[in-house]
Amino acid sequence: MLAYRHAFHAGNHADVLKHVVLLQLLRHMRLKDKGLRVVDTHAGAGVYALDSPQALKKGEFLQGIARLWALQDTPPAVADYLQQLRALNTDGALRQYPGSPQLVRQLLRPQDQLRLFELHPADYQALHEQFSGVPGVELRQADGFAALKSQLPPPTRRALVLVDPSYEGHADYERVLQTLREALRRFAQGVYMVWYPVVTKPGAVAMVQGLKTLAPAGWLHARLALQQPDALGFGLAGSGIVLINPPHTLHGQLQGLLPWLVQRLGQYPGAGHVLEQRAA
Repeated sequence: MLAYRHAFHAGNHADVLKHVVLLQLLRHMRLKDKGLRVVDTHAGAGVYALDSPQALKKGEFLQGIARLWALQDTPPAVADYLQQLRALNTDGALRQYPGSPQLVRQLLRPQDQLRLFELHPADYQALHEQFSGVPGVELRQADGFAALKSQLPPPTRRALVLVDPSYEGHADYERVLQTLREALRRFAQGVYMVWYPVVTKPGAVAMVQGLKTLAPAGWLHARLALQQPDALGFGLAGSGIVLINPPHTLHGQLQGLLPWLVQRLGQYPGAGHVLEQRAA
């Protein structure tokens, strides 16, 4: 929805989970020299200032990346993630947070492609200012759900697709399923990563189950529950990801990583995680 602005949420615990996993997917897929197409269906603004009025309004990053920023002894996947953030914050202070487009850009090879879609006018303008003219990058002010089919299959037959809408409207859950169903018909070999929020709204449970049924070649589901919703049921309790055609090594990485993230980012005694998969 056009009312949603990720600048209010950048660097929160949901971003931490999403971006740590995204980087590990990219690292795995870069092991082959053949070019890779990365598609971000809901790209956002690209980079976010953590000292902006939007970021400071709720200070969500304080319970996310700020808890990890100064750590030295971390799991390898977190160390990689922090290294990418420090490349954007060269003076050592945590001032900017990279969205998914920027993280991918930092690992983009000459043979790779990045395709970015964003509907919000202001976020698209910010994205255009940062990425216009960057080799290998194309961006459009368009509905990423509808635009994904134009990107599949890629010429190299290698793709990583990130789908992470706002879910502010209940319709997003069904649109995710419809979009992934069509994407898999067009390109069953792609790697698809769907992020979702753990909130009290209906839809997420059915969507996760639906995604599993779309993935005969294998899936992985990871979820963090880190804070309690308030008395009215509002607030982001956690987040999850569903991967279709995940790398076989990722489950082993997450077995140690998710408990560590719960320990570092959990905000109440009941914080915990879920990790499940079905191998091909």
